[in-house]
Amino acid sequence: MNSHIKKVYVPMTETGFYILLCLQEEAHGYRIVQQVEELTGGAVRISPGTLYGSLSKMERDGLIQFIREEEKRKLYQITALGQEVLDLEIKRIRRLCRNIKEYQRRDYEERKQEKGFYL
Repeated sequence: MNSHIKKVYVPMTETGFYILLCLQEEAHGYRIVQQVEELTGGAVRISPGTLYGSLSKMERDGLIQFIREEEKRKLYQITALGQEVLDLEIKRIRRLCRNIKEYQRRDYEERKQEKGFYL
């Protein structure tokens, strides 16, 4: 992975992350929008302008590729480079989650000792 790709995509935007996540299987734009809403319980909604701008940029950068057109809808899928970028981001997010859990555990232990609680 070249430094430009890493600089532009790591860390990723939520939009970029969800697009790559959804494109682990072939999908068209509308399907990506639906999947993201389902995955996030409606918390993340990608507008058509944002989606198609991101798809265009990701395709140009080699993270996704056009597969074929079906009923006037373009189907895309993640490339090996896109999977590598997604895997890096997943690893980064897992590290963040581990750090949060560790911080919360230490904070809980410190508060417990300060107040003299013993469980």
